[in-house]
Amino acid sequence: MKILLDTNVVLDLLLAREAFVEEAREIFIFLENLEIQGYLCATTVTTLHYLIGKEKSKKEADEITETLLKLFHVTEVNKEVLLSACTDNGVDYEDAVIYSSCAKDSIEHIITRDKRGFKNTEISTLTPKEFLAFWKTK
Repeated sequence: MKILLDTNVVLDLLLAREAFVEEAREIFIFLENLEIQGYLCATTVTTLHYLIGKEKSKKEADEITETLLKLFHVTEVNKEVLLSACTDNGVDYEDAVIYSSCAKDSIEHIITRDKRGFKNTEISTLTPKEFLAFWKTK
């Protein structure tokens, strides 16, 4: 199964956001155990590096980014994906880029805490809680 984690879910774990960290941690464990193929959008990687660097340090941001890149595959962002996001743009262009990159890589589920940016999509969009409930029934 191929899933993509939205930026907010990764930050929940990395910044230990109290209300959300446990669900994110549980998903990461499935990824680490190779039960699920995890993906990040290329734009998410740069955003994460920037935000972690602001919160912690550049050195920590580099180390965390390297660790994430060992754990996750990365969906491609190119001109085709960016143009597609212009025509498939929903509430948010950034989310449209993520969606377009997922469609290109046949991602089955987008895991996000902000589903508004992924309305009317053909790819299943689930919150971490919804995904964990779904996964546990498999």
